[in-house]
Amino acid sequence: MCGIAGIATRERIQPCHLEHLDRMSRSLIHRGPDGAGGFHAEQIAIAMRRLSIIDLATGQQPLVDENEELVLICNGEIYNFVELRESLKARGHVFRTGSDCETILHLYQDHGVDCVQHLRGMFAFTLWDPRRKRLLIARDRMGEKPLYVYEKDGLVVFGSELKTLLHSGLVPFRLDPRAVDRYFHYHYVPEPLTPVEGVRKLGAGCLLTIDLEPWKVEERCYWRMDDAPPIDDDPARRIREELETVSELVIRSDVPVGIALSGGLDSSAIAVLAARKYPGVMNAFSVGYTDRPRTDERAQAKELADLLHLPFHEIEIDPAEVVASFTDVVRWQDDPIADMSGFGYHAVARASRAQGVPVLLQGQGGDELLWGYAWVRAALRQSRRKAGIGNGKAPRFLDYLELRWPRLHPRRAPMDWLITWGGLRTSWEAYERDRSGPPERLVFYDLTDQFRLASRHAPRVYTSQFLETVGMANAAEVFTEPRPWTNLDVAITRLICQTYLRENGIAQGDRLSMANSVELRLPLVDYRLVETVIGLRKARSDAGLPPKAWLREAMKGDLPEKVIQRRKQGFQAPMRDWYGPLFARHGRLLEGGALVDLGVLRPEAASAFAKGAYPWSESVPRAYSALVLEAWCRQAMGAD
Repeated sequence: MCGIAGIATRERIQPCHLEHLDRMSRSLIHRGPDGAGGFHAEQIAIAMRRLSIIDLATGQQPLVDENEELVLICNGEIYNFVELRESLKARGHVFRTGSDCETILHLYQDHGVDCVQHLRGMFAFTLWDPRRKRLLIARDRMGEKPLYVYEKDGLVVFGSELKTLLHSGLVPFRLDPRAVDRYFHYHYVPEPLTPVEGVRKLGAGCLLTIDLEPWKVEERCYWRMDDAPPIDDDPARRIREELETVSELVIRSDVPVGIALSGGLDSSAIAVLAARKYPGVMNAFSVGYTDRPRTDERAQAKELADLLHLPFHEIEIDPAEVVASFTDVVRWQDDPIADMSGFGYHAVARASRAQGVPVLLQGQGGDELLWGYAWVRAALRQSRRKAGIGNGKAPRFLDYLELRWPRLHPRRAPMDWLITWGGLRTSWEAYERDRSGPPERLVFYDLTDQFRLASRHAPRVYTSQFLETVGMANAAEVFTEPRPWTNLDVAITRLICQTYLRENGIAQGDRLSMANSVELRLPLVDYRLVETVIGLRKARSDAGLPPKAWLREAMKGDLPEKVIQRRKQGFQAPMRDWYGPLFARHGRLLEGGALVDLGVLRPEAASAFAKGAYPWSESVPRAYSALVLEAWCRQAMGAD
C-alpha cells in the first residue's frame, strides 16, 4: 500500500520535472511513511511512498522484473498474489521479492496490458515498458484506489490524490463549473470530473496508456459490471462461497489486521468470517457519540465482538472534536465531500493506527450491492414504470398516485408527510417528471432532496456569471442512458456503485484511513463477489425481496438471528448535535469567502449559508455543502 505519482512528457524530462515530482512525493508521505522510491528515464519520472504491509524486508518499490527492464510502482494489494505466484513460477518466472505487487510485472510479460484481467484486489499502478516506450497506468475494477490525471500540451501528470497534483506546481487551480454544480447536486463530485479544471479521475476499471514514440495518450475500459454473465444457481450458496473466499484473501498481511465494526449486518458478516480464518487475534474498532444517541451502535458491536472473542476498542466523538478537526478532515478527504460520517472514518482509522493495527477491514458495499437503501429501490421501481412509457403510450396520473399514512418514526417522517402532502405532491412531481422530462433519463438521484433543491435554487444561489458558465451542463447526465433499458436491476446497481459508493463511501474510506497511514480493505466490493451478485440478479430479480435478503440467507447459522434481522440504521452521525457548534466556529468562512471571490455564490447566498440554516426538508443541508466546499477551496488555493 502506498501513494504514487508521475510525470510523462512528449519532450525530455528536465531537472525541474524531478523537482515537481519530489514535491508530489512529499505530499503523499501520509500514504506511505515507511519508505520512498523513484525512477526516471528520458521522458518519464515516477515516485512512490510505501506503507509496508506485505514483504516488509524486500518489498521496496520501484519493483523491476528479472531482466531489469520493466519498472513498476503500485498502490494497493493484490489479494490473489499467492495463487498467481505459484502459476507464474510454474511457467518459469523468477521472482526477486515476496511482494504481492511483483506479480503484475510477470503477468505483463505474459499478457501485456491484459495483465489486469488476472488481478483480484485493489490497486492503482504504473508500469514502464522501455522496449515499447510505453507507460501503462491502471486502476482496479471497483475504484477502491484513486488515480488523478492532468493532461495538457504533451504533458501528463498523475497521482494518488488530487492535492498531490496541486502540490506539483504543474497544475493550476481553477474551479471546473460543471464539477461544482454537480457537487451541489450530489454532495460529492461524480467520476470522472474533479473540482479542478483539467484534472480528471481515471475511471474505475480503466487503463491509460502513454506511448512516447509517437506520442499518444489513450484511455480504455477493461471491465464493466454489466458484462457479468448470468448465473442460474442458489443465490445464498453462491454468495456464501464468494464471501468465504474473499474473507480468506483479505486477511493476508505481514502486519496486524483489524475490523471496523458497527451493529449492522455487513460489518458483522465480515467480522465473523474473517475472524474465523485469521491466524492471530483480530481487534475490533467501533465509533460512537456523546450521550449515546440512537445512531450509536457501540453496544451492538461490542456484543458481537465479545461473542467472537475480539478485543474491542470504542471511540467516542463529541461536538468539540468535530469543530476542532473540521478543516483537517476536509483536507484529508481530498475531494470535497459533504458527509459528516467522515469524522467517524477518521476517528476509527486513527484509533486503529494507535493500537498498532495498520490494516482495517470494513463492510462498505453491501447496501449498494444488495438494495440496502429504500430510495434506490424506489428508483428502480419508478424507472421500470417510466420504461413502460413511450411508443404512443402516455403516462396516467392515477398510475403515479401514492398516498402515504403519517408515521411517528423515524424522526423526520411526520415532517416528510406534511411536506409531501401525504404523498400527493410527490406523486404529481413524479408524473410531471416522466411526462415532460427527457425520455432517456432514468429515475435515480433526482429522488433525493439535495438533488431537487440544488436544481430548484440554483438561480438564487449561483452568480449570474457562474450560471452562464455552467450553461447547458446537466447534473442528471450521470444517470441518463440511451433506450432501450435492457436490465434496470443491473443499471441501477451500477449507478449507485459508481456514484454514492465510489465517490462518497470508498473515497472517504481510502483518504481518511490513509491520512492515518492505515490500509482499508473492503471485502464486499471484491469484483468477483460483485460479478456473482450481478450474475444471479440477471437470472432472477431480488429487488422485490426484503433488503439484503440474499446476504441474510447466506449468513444464517453464523450470525445471531437478531443481527441478521436487525433493521438498517446506517453509519449516521448526529448531525443536528454537531451542526450548531460547527457553524458557530466556521460559518464565518463563507462571508465574503473564496466561493464569493471565485464568482460561484452570490454574496447574499453565502451570507445566508453562513448562518447555518438546517431546514427539516434537507437531510444534508445545503449550507453544510457550501461550508465544506469553501474550506476545501481555501486549502486547494494554498496548495497551488
